[in-house]
This record gives sequence, C-alpha cells and structure tokens, in this order.
Amino acid sequence: MTDTTTPSPDRPCPADTPAEPAPGVRWRLRMAAAERGVWSATRLRRLLAERARVELSAASVSALFTRQPAQVKLSILTALCTALDCTPGDLPALPAAEPPSPLPPPPQRPVLVESALPPEPRRSAQEPPAETAHRSLPPL
Repeated sequence: MTDTTTPSPDRPCPADTPAEPAPGVRWRLRMAAAERGVWSATRLRRLLAERARVELSAASVSALFTRQPAQVKLSILTALCTALDCTPGDLPALPAAEPPSPLPPPPQRPVLVESALPPEPRRSAQEPPAETAHRSLPPL
C-alpha cells in the first residue's frame, strides 16, 4: 500500500504544480488601474506600500500588472483593492453567465377513468359513516 499524502517523483505535490488560469476569466488589473489614473506598475507598487501597507517586489507587481495570474492570494487581492479603491469584482472579469435553460413543461396529470365499481350510496347528514356506526359518541 502506498502513501498518497507524500509526493513522489512521478506524482508531484499539488502545491508544486503550476496552476492554469481559469478559462474565460480575464484579469483587469491594468484597466482598473488606468480608470483610476494609475498607468504604471511602479505607481501601483507605491500605492500598495502607501495605502495598503504591503511591500511587493517590482517583479511581482509588474507580473500582476502585465499578465493574467493563475491564482491570486486573498491578501494580495485585498491590498490591490485598497490601493486602487475598488472592489474585488472589479479586477477579474468573469465570463457572462449563460441564461438558464427553460424549464421543461410540467408533467401532464393522469386522466382519471371512471371506475368499474358502482358509486357509494349517499347518506344523510345525520347518518354517521358506516365505519363509525358501531361506536357510541358522547352527548353534545
């Protein structure tokens, strides 16, 4: 029996494998920054340090600014939003959701066919049902 929790040469640890960008998701950091007057990674790095108190390397900020990341730490996303005064929904552009498919029509109710049994005889309002006729009831 092999241990599935430790990585092996033929099966690397999931954290070591590079993540793929999510299909259809576009990274809009550069556009969101430009909408707020931030035109360079250097200026964004300065804002991150001043407003969010986060020090990132020039290479890290440049990579975030120019390429679509496969993953972003929540702390970095929060710092970017603080520095640019935006919301997390402003940075990734998610693909448009497909409209939900129409619901199938409700199933048809079965048509009741008249029974071959004869109908039960009608009883008067004062006559108790046949199954309770043998029981005595308390006076009203």
